[in-house]
Amino acid sequence: MDVIETEIPDVKRIVPKRFGDARGWFSETFRADVLERAGITMPFLQDNQSFSAPQGTIRGLHFQIAPRAQAKLVRVLQGAILDVAVDIRRGSPTYGKHVAVTLDAETGTQLFIPHGFAHGFCTLTPDVMVAYKVDEYYSPEHDRSLAWNDPEIGIPWPVSADAAILSDKDRRAPKLADLGSVF
Repeated sequence: MDVIETEIPDVKRIVPKRFGDARGWFSETFRADVLERAGITMPFLQDNQSFSAPQGTIRGLHFQIAPRAQAKLVRVLQGAILDVAVDIRRGSPTYGKHVAVTLDAETGTQLFIPHGFAHGFCTLTPDVMVAYKVDEYYSPEHDRSLAWNDPEIGIPWPVSADAAILSDKDRRAPKLADLGSVF
């Protein structure tokens, strides 16, 4: 697999190699040694999976604060998403900036999101299944959100605010200016 830096070097695209024949293909989707050589050294403790039926579903932007902050390794098992990571580390030269990458089941490309980033995605197709590894267990007390459509961040979502399908939690999430210092 190849590990490729994005516009924000701490966020990385992971592109697994696929080996195909008449039966289909095989791919290693996780290799700790390859990730470690790229600086991704944390142990992953929990696997999560989500299913979103309608196209235009937005999940996020979510994160957990210390001491339960989570790094994530995200991949799509079915369908396609626009996956987004927003730097919310105060003092970072990329604070408030984002990386947006299309992930789909067809290519198997993954996105690594380190601690200090809010994460979310928009489904580009119906019936999307997303799997992700995290390096910390889910903790409701440390769970936080950031407004998905904050104009200060300027994410080019592929769905209008009127058409986006959101949870109540995501509708109420604060903007970056109101978030305070979380990292």
